[in-house]
Amino acid sequence: MSGSTPGGNRSRDGNLIVENAAEIVTCAAGRAARGGAAMADPGVLSGALLVIEDGRITHLGPAERVQAELAARGTAVDRFSRLDAAGRCVLPGFIDAHTHLVFAGDRVDEFSRRLAGEGYLEILSRGGGILSTVRATRRASREELVRLGLARLDAMLAHGVTTVEAKSGYGLDRETEIRQLEVARELDRRHPVDVVATFLGAHAVPEEYRGRPSAYIDFLIAEVLPEVASRRLARFCDVFCETGVFSPQEARRILQAAADLGLGMKIHADEMSALGGAELAAELGAVSADHLLHVSPAGVAALARAGVVAVLLPMTAFSLREPYAPARAILEAGGAVALATDFNPGSCCSESIPLLAALGAVALGLTAGEIVTALTINAAAALGLASSIGSLEVGKQGDLVVLDAPSHRHLPYRLGVNLVERVVKRGRIVFDKRNPGGTACSPSNRS
Repeated sequence: MSGSTPGGNRSRDGNLIVENAAEIVTCAAGRAARGGAAMADPGVLSGALLVIEDGRITHLGPAERVQAELAARGTAVDRFSRLDAAGRCVLPGFIDAHTHLVFAGDRVDEFSRRLAGEGYLEILSRGGGILSTVRATRRASREELVRLGLARLDAMLAHGVTTVEAKSGYGLDRETEIRQLEVARELDRRHPVDVVATFLGAHAVPEEYRGRPSAYIDFLIAEVLPEVASRRLARFCDVFCETGVFSPQEARRILQAAADLGLGMKIHADEMSALGGAELAAELGAVSADHLLHVSPAGVAALARAGVVAVLLPMTAFSLREPYAPARAILEAGGAVALATDFNPGSCCSESIPLLAALGAVALGLTAGEIVTALTINAAAALGLASSIGSLEVGKQGDLVVLDAPSHRHLPYRLGVNLVERVVKRGRIVFDKRNPGGTACSPSNRS
């Protein structure tokens, strides 16, 4: 895959020098999330040069020093492409740590019903909501799901996303859940964006198990989880722990079974009610607790003590017209916050990072620095990947975004405007808004 630079060169072989940036925002944090007050400082460098070799960052620092280091090593700089940032801001690639990427159909009618006053859980209890998407996804072929997924990844890439989490959960049977995860693997293979799969078989109780959630959990543990784990189809197991869906006791059963099989744990926690999902996530050592619109003060404290990343999804609260998660309370407790879109066909049909950043500022009260941290290193930590992505540090993967703006502070300031100009994945330009025909945004290329 290749992309045009201002000088007309092509990025090739994952060897790239990024120069002339107004600021390079590192979000440096090593292998862990940043929590509390540390989130506010994303690590801004000026006058810096960044070097990527074979897809990995090898040098980052003051331009004169880096140039001297390259010369001392005898590095042949003519084998590098050059990306002239020309006074723009360079950031780590964005990481969308909570999406439901693989599905068929839409829920336009449900959106209208919610605007007319019907509640999300009320629609679900009548066989709509998640169950509506389950019916459409069960009918969809693998080829259709791949085609839809590739188009969605193109849109995400254009918003600066270089890694995305993709949950199953629209099958609620063995065949379709496995197919969703196989599609996620195919998308990861075929598209520049890295796709991290999560098994969410416990997303809702399917119609064939109506009124028998415990029996459905038994089925997942006995007949689906072992195949997911043995074939390494997912990195994590998630569960929708919510009133009318799965109780904390039921959530504990499936998460412990998943952990016994080597999967990491995530929880849809305290979205519609304070059910104790955050406390459960802390107790079990989950990598993240997501949503948290109604998290209790005890839950906030527990997450911070346990080092569980709080993945907040303000676009969903906006769409559902629900209260927003208490982001500042989580930070004041010393917790780590990540931001994600929750892209899905029902409660948030949007992959818009600009809207997410705007709501992070206006609705959650986060600063520009906190928003950038939440979209990069903390999002990487929410996927257990902070040691390899999420920040611009020597040794990490060369994933970055160039904004059409001189500072990261423009990200929330330009409300809802996509400022992403170029995207680099493993040292190769994979999206260039100024020259889309010369980049690898098409789904047929993958480094």
